[in-house]
Amino acid sequence: MPKGLKETSSLISIGFSVAETAVNTFTQASVDLQLNPLDNEVFIVYAIDLDLETPDALPATNTAMSGALTTTSRASLPNLSDSACLAVKQTRIRAAGFADSGVGFTTGSNESPATQLEYLGIIATNDFFIQIQGANNVAAHSMSGKVYGVRAKADASIYAALVQSEVLSS
Repeated sequence: MPKGLKETSSLISIGFSVAETAVNTFTQASVDLQLNPLDNEVFIVYAIDLDLETPDALPATNTAMSGALTTTSRASLPNLSDSACLAVKQTRIRAAGFADSGVGFTTGSNESPATQLEYLGIIATNDFFIQIQGANNVAAHSMSGKVYGVRAKADASIYAALVQSEVLSS
């Protein structure tokens, strides 16, 4: 447990999903954590699992699906260099130059790193955001997933610093 934080719950898993509002369109949804700011409550993220739908397999066309999870709202799909981005996943089918449906590739941020990290991130505001966007697909797609973590109470100064840092990264 990070210094200055006291765990107030057992492990919680929060499921979510988001669907593109139109084909190949950036779409974002928010997931409410129902944190209590009067008690300086934060959510410590231990693991994230993102499950993207497979992009369309089209002859001679590269297609892709990308998804992310961030602590603050975004206007476009983020990448891991974004300080508010906790996880990214991409699934691509490379078919340009092929008469058939090509070859599929999946890349991701290894949503739950295999290292001995104490935690992946701390969410200090009341919700987190999930984003999705396709490329060159003929149908709209979706992403679902889970976030695993615990609720914790922060000291006043730590809570203020976490909230300010999170808000400034938006």
